[in-house]
Order: sequence, then structure tokens, then C-alpha cells
Amino acid sequence: MQPQSDPFDLAIVGGGLVGTSLACALEPYGLRVALVEAAESAQAVSGFDQRKLALSKLSLEALDAFGVLGRLRQRPTAIERIHVSRTGDFGRVLLNAVDFGHAAFGGVVLAQELGHALSEQVAALKNTRRFCPASLAGCSLDGAVAELRLQTADGPQRIHARWVAAADGTQSFIRGALGIGTQEHDYRQTAFVCSLQAEKASEGTAYERFSEQGPVALLPMADGQYGSICGVASEQKESVSRLSDAGYADYLQQRFGWRVGKIQRVGNRSHYPLRRVLAERIAAKRCVLLGNAAQTIHPIGAQGFNLGLRDALGFAALVRQYGIEDGLAGRYAQDRAEDRERTLAFSDGLAKLTSNPGLPMHALRSLALSGLGIMPHLAAPMVSSAMGMRQPDLLDVIG
Repeated sequence: MQPQSDPFDLAIVGGGLVGTSLACALEPYGLRVALVEAAESAQAVSGFDQRKLALSKLSLEALDAFGVLGRLRQRPTAIERIHVSRTGDFGRVLLNAVDFGHAAFGGVVLAQELGHALSEQVAALKNTRRFCPASLAGCSLDGAVAELRLQTADGPQRIHARWVAAADGTQSFIRGALGIGTQEHDYRQTAFVCSLQAEKASEGTAYERFSEQGPVALLPMADGQYGSICGVASEQKESVSRLSDAGYADYLQQRFGWRVGKIQRVGNRSHYPLRRVLAERIAAKRCVLLGNAAQTIHPIGAQGFNLGLRDALGFAALVRQYGIEDGLAGRYAQDRAEDRERTLAFSDGLAKLTSNPGLPMHALRSLALSGLGIMPHLAAPMVSSAMGMRQPDLLDVIG
């Protein structure tokens, strides 16, 4: 086993979207960073797939400052309007970014394209050393310096680091090694994801359509296309999986309605189960959890990656202010608590509220949708939170 003499300041375990973003955020501070990536290429990383990501304004500004957006083959498609409705409920909400003083609420990118751009940017970093492909075979995290035992293409290898940032996904190895438990909830839904072409071009409008069966979201993409995500009851997963492309287009049409005209064709589909997995703690001695390792949430409201990126920015902000020192764990847990709890409550609450078929909830939702439709300015606090504007100080880490 090949040892490493001088410890890194930080080892980031997980080379997905959040882990690579953290490496980019820390670059200006001159820390020696190790990035442990299990996959050889961006295509093989679970975060780098055909899913479409709705990025908040804060996320776009951060990625732009990192130099990542300039590496995308296509700039993010702006979300200029958001249309919200529910099957069987009266009213609807149409929010226009210009009414809130912004050109756009955020933008849409393909997860795979963002993954490629982040990988390219990490390769250009001077202070980050990548170990790829490298799987984590074991670790010792209770000493003054952490030891990570890797299995690489060249055989076993050990690296040492003063701190560890776990961005290794929902089934986090580091979280398990720390003995941190999780709180889990199965939404009993499967999310189907694909691109689609409809009769009406997207033109900057994002749609969220709720029902008892789950949400359907259409996100604007380049060339007037849409990225779609459709929540399907778990017991219907197999039957929906077997549908032909034409059959799935008809199914989406029935679930979504005709606001974009006829759905003319759909692209390749992928699907994944919808479960909430929350770490009971997000920090331990010289170790922090970020992104899906800290919390995997329902995609409703499109806050998953945005929250994970704020985890990375928040940790980088603390490193900038205090350096790598023992008190970082407690500071990180405290600083991330409000944003995390608010986002989790919004995501989980919206998922449960919009799927409740009861008559009282139907009346309450209809009243809320009608009220927001007449007075959209009442949604300003929600819009500000979704855009990341309640944490503008996080951009100071790259200022």
C-alpha cells in the first residue's frame, strides 16, 4: 500500500456536482485538496445524467464565478416565468421574474453537461489533486489526521487529510463510518425523466402541475424544448416503464394537460425512486456532510442541487473566515441549520400538501392558488428563497 507523507488540508470524498463545486470554491484559498472520485468519467457519475437541473440565481452566479458556465456547450436556458396549478383545484399561479425585479428566476442545464464543465474546471485547478478512479475501501476518522484507504487502478493507496468533506451521495460511505444515522421517508413514487417536444415552444416558462399521483414539471430548454419530470405511483412504475414513446407522450399529456399544446415526441427516459434521506447530523470531528450525503430530498421545487451547492459555499465561507481549524464542524452545523430546515420543510411540505386528495385540502389549495393568482406579490418570500437571495453573503467566498 502506497503511503502519502504530508497530509492534505482537506479530502473531498465524492466527485459529483457538489464535490467538484466545493473544490472550485476552495481554490482561491491555497489549501491542498484531494478529490476522491469513484468514476473515470462524468458520464458514469450518478449526478451526471440526463436530468435537467433548475438552478437558482445564486447557483448560476456562483458557477459563473467559478468559470464553469463558460465551459458549458450551451448557456443555461433562462426561467423567466413559473406557472403552477393542480389537477382538480381552482386557480393557478403565474409568476413573472420581471415583476420581482429580475430578468430570470434562474436557469436550466443538463446535469451531464454541468458535470462535464465542472470536471474540466477541476482539472485546471492548481491546488486540487484528483484520485480517479478511486473507490473508498476504508477509513480512520477519529485521529488528529484522517486516513482514507483507496483502491485505485494502480493498486491500494492511502491518503491523509486534516479534514474530510463527504459529498459521496445518498448512501454515503463516510456518513456510515462516522456512525451518523438517517431519517428516511418513502414517498412511494418514482420519478420519470426525459426531454420532450411540444406544439408550443417553452419560451422561458417553467410549469409545475400537481396531482394525487405526483407532480409533473416541464422546464424550458434550448430550441423551445422542455425537460420533464413526472412523479408516478410506485405500483405503476412497471406499467409506465413498458410504454412506447408514443404511449408515454399520451400518458404525459393526460397527466399534464394541454397548456403547451400537443406533446409531439419524447426522448430517452430514465427513472429513480423518490425517497427522503436526512442525516441526523451534518458534522462530526473534522468532517462535514454536503449535498445528498447530508440530505436527499424530493425534487419538487427543484431545490436539491441548489441546497447542496449552498452547503459547499457555506463551508468555503467558513474556511475563508476561520481557516482549517477544529471549530469548523460546529460552526458549519450551526450556519447551515436554518437554510437546511427551511428548504426541507418547503420540499417535504409541498410534496405532501399537493398530493392530499381530501376535500378540506382541496378547498385550501384552491383558495391559495386563486389568491396568489390575483396577488402574485404575496409569493415574494418564496421566490426570494428559491432564488437563493436569502443567502447572498455566500457569494462572498468567490468575491
